[in-house]
Amino acid sequence: MSRLVRFWYFVLVSTLTVSVLAACGTGAATSAAPTNAPATTAPATIAATSAPATAGAAAGATAAAGATAVAPTETVATSVVTGNATSAIVAAANAFLAALDSTQQANVQFDWSDTAQKQRWSNLPQGAFDRAGVMWGDLTDAQKTAWLAVMQATLSTEGYNRVLAEWNADDQLTQGGGGGGLTFGSQYYWIALIGAPSETDPWQWQWGGHHVTVNATIVAANIALTPSFIGCQPCTYTDASGATVRPLGDIEDEAFALVNSLDATQQAAAILGSNPIDLVLGPGQDGKTIQAEGLPAAQMTAEQQAALIKLISHYTGLVNDTAAAARLAEVQSTLDQTTFAWYGPTAAGSAAYFRITGPTLVIEYAPQSMGGNAANHIHGIYRDPTNDYGAKLTQ
Repeated sequence: MSRLVRFWYFVLVSTLTVSVLAACGTGAATSAAPTNAPATTAPATIAATSAPATAGAAAGATAAAGATAVAPTETVATSVVTGNATSAIVAAANAFLAALDSTQQANVQFDWSDTAQKQRWSNLPQGAFDRAGVMWGDLTDAQKTAWLAVMQATLSTEGYNRVLAEWNADDQLTQGGGGGGLTFGSQYYWIALIGAPSETDPWQWQWGGHHVTVNATIVAANIALTPSFIGCQPCTYTDASGATVRPLGDIEDEAFALVNSLDATQQAAAILGSNPIDLVLGPGQDGKTIQAEGLPAAQMTAEQQAALIKLISHYTGLVNDTAAAARLAEVQSTLDQTTFAWYGPTAAGSAAYFRITGPTLVIEYAPQSMGGNAANHIHGIYRDPTNDYGAKLTQ
């Protein structure tokens, strides 16, 4: 991104914060993994990513505003949960709380009834949206490691690595500095626990910042990861090891492959516009619904349906494998009521929007022209209109 483009990007965001909140609904994100995280090979769909390391020599120090992130080291963590996943998540959450001091514990914990906190998330960067909880950059190495254990226990290997890659992308934006009171970087991500970690009673962990947010609601053996914001900027970058990272590369490639597998009649139903549109149900749009439009899955061939299910599985599969299997089965049970819509060109690599809508599913993928190449700046949302924030599980 050129210096001139960055300048106008920061000016536009800082002067139109209200309109961005209503219309953007996303931002770029990256994550940090502890230096002692277990290493494994990243899924083929996601290039191995380097995660910001914890600050060994500076453990316990508070990150100053605008400070550069600790130099990353190449680690790709695995997330393998055996036995009772909820027990592992609760144990990790309690260990994280125990690692905090009393002030941090007070700041990170919210009542289960605090609806405002459940909905306090955005794609906007630090300085454009007020988050609450504890900030990643203010944690010690031990506290960071403890938090990442919560994410690892909750997410699948693919989901965890994808979130890391999105989180790390935000450090790329620090190279251009800030502007208009905005700051970028992996240190500006926030953690909140809503309700007390429990194996029986409902509670939620919330983690996020610019361009990526995960809302995980746990109710006994059930886990809902909706709504979550799955975006990136930049969506292609080079990590510290020289590897090319595309946090959403598999999703992009498979979506273009699917739309180009459609015949002329099918494309006429699926493609609803020649230009991409923005998110419809992004941040701040909780409780709203969207009318199904596009090509019904019932009008796809078996091969196309399989490709659609695979595309969906990258979202339903963010959560650990046991919960992901149940979630995907739920979505597949109403596949004949699911639709695929497209706005924009169909040439691979172009800036195009797609949406997948079903009775229990809304997925949106929306390129953003603000800040340069729209295909390199993606806003994305994953919702369940029947179960955002675990609504169906807590009735």
